[in-house]
Amino acid sequence: MLSIIIPTYNESNNIFLLIEMLEEELSLKHEIIVVDDNSPDGTATIVKQLSKKYDNIKLVQRKKKEGLSSAIVAGVTIASGDILVMDADLSHPPNVIPSMLSALNKSDLVIGSRMLKEAGVENWPFHRKLISKGAELLARILLGVNSSDPLSGFFAIKKDIFKKTKIRTKGYKILLNILADNPNLNVKEVPYTFKDRHAGKTKLNYSEILNFLFDIVRIKFS
Repeated sequence: MLSIIIPTYNESNNIFLLIEMLEEELSLKHEIIVVDDNSPDGTATIVKQLSKKYDNIKLVQRKKKEGLSSAIVAGVTIASGDILVMDADLSHPPNVIPSMLSALNKSDLVIGSRMLKEAGVENWPFHRKLISKGAELLARILLGVNSSDPLSGFFAIKKDIFKKTKIRTKGYKILLNILADNPNLNVKEVPYTFKDRHAGKTKLNYSEILNFLFDIVRIKFS
């Protein structure tokens, strides 16, 4: 069993297409857990409608916007199988998931990496690339993580390993927390091409950058 956890906030223009793509792509037994932070755009309503068509969809509705890390934790709490985390905005391609699951059979953690030779990033402006590279460098220097893409939001992990990890991040880089706390994990990386969101506005802003810096401090010192 695979539990796909998708945190959402204002993803009404993406979530329908993503779930349909997942159902078309995946043949193994799976569930889709959408954790919605009270999106005012009706994201939860669309998920409820889809749950009438697919009986493997679970919806967690939260009363306010509480952040991506805690949304993933909320999803894991009700998950039945091993965990796969992905964004709702179609930047993470569902057709890469079978390769990630194959790798998970022989490892503890599989990272969908944008930074491997065979991978890439499409349609990112220079300043976005610069922010990403700077954040990766900071993570490696201060936390000592060894991964080509320690800030990836696309990863699969054995459920027991996730549950024993003390999640301290508040922002969107929960993988960094997992890597820093579990240096001896058997980690595999699968390349993919990151495409900027299908619809809607990016969640990356100055507040999220500040959250990332605080997350680095939380991981290192708590």
